[in-house]
Amino acid sequence: MPTTNPLRIGLRQERVIAPQCLVIFGASGDLTHRKLVPALFELFLQRRLPSEFALLGCARRQWSDETFRQKMAEALGSKVQENSSSWELFVKGLFYEPVDLQQQEDVLRLAKRLEEIDYLRSTHGNRTFYLSVSPKFYGNGCKALSSAGLLNDPKRSRVVIEKPFGRDYSSAQSLNQLVQSCGQESQIFRIDHYLGKETVQNILVLRFANTIFEPIWNRNFISSIQITAAETVGVEERAGYYETSGALRDMVQNHLTQMLAITAMEPPGHFDPEAIRNEKAKVLQAARLADEAEPWNCCIRGQYTKGGAKKFPLLGYQDESGVTPGSTTETYVAMKLFVENWRWQGVPFYLRTGKRLPKRLSEVVLTFREAPVHLFDSTVGQPSSNQLILRIQPDEGAKFRFEVKAPGSGMKSRPVEMEFSYDQSFGEPSDEGYVRLLADAMLGDPTLFTRSDEVEAAWRIYTPLLELIEDQPWKLPIYPYESRTWGPAASDELLAKDKLLWRRP
Repeated sequence: MPTTNPLRIGLRQERVIAPQCLVIFGASGDLTHRKLVPALFELFLQRRLPSEFALLGCARRQWSDETFRQKMAEALGSKVQENSSSWELFVKGLFYEPVDLQQQEDVLRLAKRLEEIDYLRSTHGNRTFYLSVSPKFYGNGCKALSSAGLLNDPKRSRVVIEKPFGRDYSSAQSLNQLVQSCGQESQIFRIDHYLGKETVQNILVLRFANTIFEPIWNRNFISSIQITAAETVGVEERAGYYETSGALRDMVQNHLTQMLAITAMEPPGHFDPEAIRNEKAKVLQAARLADEAEPWNCCIRGQYTKGGAKKFPLLGYQDESGVTPGSTTETYVAMKLFVENWRWQGVPFYLRTGKRLPKRLSEVVLTFREAPVHLFDSTVGQPSSNQLILRIQPDEGAKFRFEVKAPGSGMKSRPVEMEFSYDQSFGEPSDEGYVRLLADAMLGDPTLFTRSDEVEAAWRIYTPLLELIEDQPWKLPIYPYESRTWGPAASDELLAKDKLLWRRP
C-alpha cells in the first residue's frame, strides 16, 4: 500500500475523487515527465486517488504501454525506488495510445481504447482530458474530442488547457468561442499552476479569516503593492517557445496578473467557485496600465546579457541556442498598474518578472502608509514603513516588518520581522501546484482555474503594450542587464519617479 506521513493525513480533509481516467495529450513531452506524472504519483502516495483510476498517455510516438511505464519510472527516478511497492500498484493503471489529434481515425480509436480502460479499471466513463500540447492545437484538440463524442456528458468529461490561452485579446476571444462550441464552460479548465500553490491560496485565508487584516487592506492604509516573480535560470531549452512569447506573455499576463487579482479582490459572498471567480474578474476588469495613452512611460523591458561568476560564466540571451540573432524578445518586464475601484483607487501596483536574476522567488509585498509624525529616530536612518511580505516560493510563508524600540537607554526605533513558515508550522512542505490542480480538475472544482472572462480581461490590460511592441517597438526599447543582477537600471527609475525602491530580498 502507498506509504505516507500520518501527520499529513491528519492535517488534510480531502474531498474524494470519483473513479477517473485522466488522458494526457503530449504524454511524451517535458511537462508530463517533470510535473504531471510526479504530481499524480504524489496524490497516490497521499491516498487521494481512487483505486478505480487510470492514466492514459497519448502522443504521436509509437510507444507501447510498457514503454510508457518505463519512461515514467525513469522520470520519477529515486522516488520510485523509495516507494517501490507503491509504484508497482500505481503503474498498473498507466496505459498509452499513439494519437495524432489531427487524425480523425486516431481519435475514434482513442474512444474505443477508453471504453476498454473503463471496463478494465471500472472508471465509469469519468474522463479528464489534459491538453499538454502546443497552444496552436488547443482549438483543434477540443474539436476532435467533441466530434468523437467524448465531451457529450458535461458531468463526466472535462478538458484541462495549459497556458498560454491565446496570444492577445482577440485570439483569446476566438479561442474561447471555439472551445465553448465544443463543450460547456463548466467543462473547460484553463490552468495556471501558480494558483495551485498553497501560498497563493493563503492570501485569501490571511485576508478573510483574520479581522486584523481585512479592515486595513485598502487605499486608506496601503501605499503601494509589489508583485515579483524572479527566476535564476535562463531560457534553457525553451528558446523556440520563448522567442514567440517573451516575459510579458509567458509570465505577466497569467501568473502575475492572477496574483494581482487574488491580492486585490473583494470578499466573496461565500466560498464558492463562481463567487470567487466573479470577484477576480471584477478586479481585472478594473485594472489598467498606469498610462494607457503613453504606455512606454509605465513599462520597462529588458534582456539578460553575459554574467555570473568567472568560474561559472553565464551566456547572454543572444548567445542561447535557438535564439534569433538580434532578437528583441524581452526576458524582463517591470510595469506600473492601477486598479480603478473604490478599494484601490490611487494605489500603484508594480509588477516585475525576469530570468537570470540573483534569486529565485515569487512574492507579494504590501507597503503600508507612513506614520503621520515620526516621533522617534531610527537606528537605520529614516524609519521604514510597515510591510507585509507574502512569500509564494520557494520559502513559503509570510513576514510582517514593523518598528520596535532598539536596545539601549535612548528612544530609537529599528525594524524587525515577525515570520510564519509553512515548513516550520506544519512540519511538511506544501504541495507542488500541479498536485492540487490535478486533483481539483478531476473533482470538477473550477475555483483555482481561470474563467473565460478573466482570460479576456487579463489580455485587455496589456493590449496597449502588445500593440506598441508590434507597431512602434522603438518606443518600448529593450534594456540590457547583466545576468544575476536585478534587471536594468531603467526599472529602478520607474519606481524612483514615485520615490520608491524595489524590495531586494
